[in-house]
Amino acid sequence: MTGHEEIMNRYDPSRRVALIVDEWGTWFDVEPGTNPGFLYQQSTMRDALVAGVTLNIFNEHSARVRMANIAQLINVLQAVILTDGEKMILTPTYHVMKMYSCHQDARLVGSFVEKHRTGVEERESVPDLHQSASMTEDGTLNITVCNLSCSEAREIEGTIVGMKPSEVSAEILTNKMDAFNTFENPDVVKTEAFDGVKITDEGISFTLPPCSVAHIALK
Repeated sequence: MTGHEEIMNRYDPSRRVALIVDEWGTWFDVEPGTNPGFLYQQSTMRDALVAGVTLNIFNEHSARVRMANIAQLINVLQAVILTDGEKMILTPTYHVMKMYSCHQDARLVGSFVEKHRTGVEERESVPDLHQSASMTEDGTLNITVCNLSCSEAREIEGTIVGMKPSEVSAEILTNKMDAFNTFENPDVVKTEAFDGVKITDEGISFTLPPCSVAHIALK
């Protein structure tokens, strides 16, 4: 994304041309016993992390990215809803999309987080932490952050410049990497209150569990 934006900024510094990202998301083997042509796949906590990282990237590049569409909404690929007749469940990706709706129509705020590498080998490793932040018209600072590590929690001491928050609320989505919701157990992966965020003299502090996506709202 950074490379694309740099090239477009070079030839279009006034940003007359927008960057549109169409059909992003994961694509895995279909669920056993389903029609391969329907591309029906289960959505796990791993997909929630992919969604969180992707949406953070889009938010960070929102000066150029004007539209971005997940590939499918219902029953196909990284869907946000799965149905079976009259039954319906919300996927982990749905919960991330709902959490990140706080950034819509808000103003991007510059942010940075110190990262480590996570993965089996160096060549297959990725940065563990991904974040973005924005401020709404009412002055609420929204921070979304993901921890991609399967096993390591991350202690975060955040410094906030230009704002002294007095109120904090937070929610988190976390579980094992392969956890998913079923029609029999639809709430295996769902958002919960995140009570571990504390306001400090410099900003905030919290410990982000492994395999998690969090939304922190500060006023």
